[in-house]
Amino acid sequence: MNRADGLLADGGATPLADAARMLNAELGLIDRSETVPLESAAGRVLSEPVTAKRNMPHFRRAERDGYAVKSEDVTTATADEPVVLSEAEEPLKAGETSYVHTGSAVPEGADAVVMIEDATESSAGIAVHEAVTAGTYVTPIGAELEAGQILYETGDRLRPGDLGVLKGSGIEAVTVRERPRVAVIPTGEELVQETPAPGQVLETNGLVGAALVEHWCGEPTYRDVVTDDRDALAAAIERDLGADLIVTSGGSSVGARDLLPAVVEDRGRLLVEELALRPGHSASIGVVSGTPIVMLPGTPIAALVVAWLLVRPALSSAMGAETIAPPTTLARIESDVASSPDLRTVHGISIQETETPSEVPTAKFVDGGGLPSLSRINGWLQVGESTTEIQQQELVSVERWGDGPC
Repeated sequence: MNRADGLLADGGATPLADAARMLNAELGLIDRSETVPLESAAGRVLSEPVTAKRNMPHFRRAERDGYAVKSEDVTTATADEPVVLSEAEEPLKAGETSYVHTGSAVPEGADAVVMIEDATESSAGIAVHEAVTAGTYVTPIGAELEAGQILYETGDRLRPGDLGVLKGSGIEAVTVRERPRVAVIPTGEELVQETPAPGQVLETNGLVGAALVEHWCGEPTYRDVVTDDRDALAAAIERDLGADLIVTSGGSSVGARDLLPAVVEDRGRLLVEELALRPGHSASIGVVSGTPIVMLPGTPIAALVVAWLLVRPALSSAMGAETIAPPTTLARIESDVASSPDLRTVHGISIQETETPSEVPTAKFVDGGGLPSLSRINGWLQVGESTTEIQQQELVSVERWGDGPC
């Protein structure tokens, strides 16, 4: 057996920040890249900078509906004494004008646009009632970005709006880091994938875990249930050592059927035996043949909490990107909250909106750690290690997990 230095010698729980640091160090940075079309690039992390291939705009663009003119032709135009121009095709000559729409190209020969409300049609031509100077309501070529300009750097995660910028600048595909490959292995002799008999439980943690990995821009492989048997668990781990990360659920505690930490320690190193976290205290982290293994608890909410706080940021770190902070809602807690020192506590919350939109909503605790309670949770309250009490009616920041990918 090989016990890692990161595991506390006295058997105490490992702080979440330390556990995350050790996991990220073992997982490292994904050094594989691939080129993907823009339609598949949202949420992906760039592995090299991207530079614009064309100016934006790549033509002189009209900023208003109106008439393109030579500014020198209308320097004397007023409401009482308009300048009359004749309509013509480009290139415009002295005394000529051409109608333009917002966003359309300004004709050659023109250097300004007169707004439509400052001109009128007459039998003699277009009467301009307002003088303009060169450049009025004209966006020059390259005003928004120039060809060769760096748009995004290595490590930037592409948002949906970024794809429009890339396409507009002439980019059709980008080179991104490959998604981390994650093997998701549910364990437990009581678990089944179809209608359960008495004493059996439908497998859900692996299903949820694989969906979360994909939502967090990883590439999951959802494995079948592995029973509580040392040889079977060892074989399952050996099978997936080619993955970047292995995530198991169940079998991580200290019961007679909780065999995974010992199986991992027999074959590699145990980095974390238990976390200073509730729920999720029984989660473990190890590494076998260079592949890190996160052992989630079997309780659904505990498994979700550990996955969010450890697996999600680890996947971002592996792609060289920052973890996106979840959106938050300010709410008033309905009852007192007590927490042990040096322990991070996470509470499932149901945010009760008020009838008056301007009023602060109430944060109500959702009892239970089982699967049904997840349907009632729409927010999460984290109580940090240095906080031991939050009083009733105190304003708290409730996190909205899962509202955005990656």
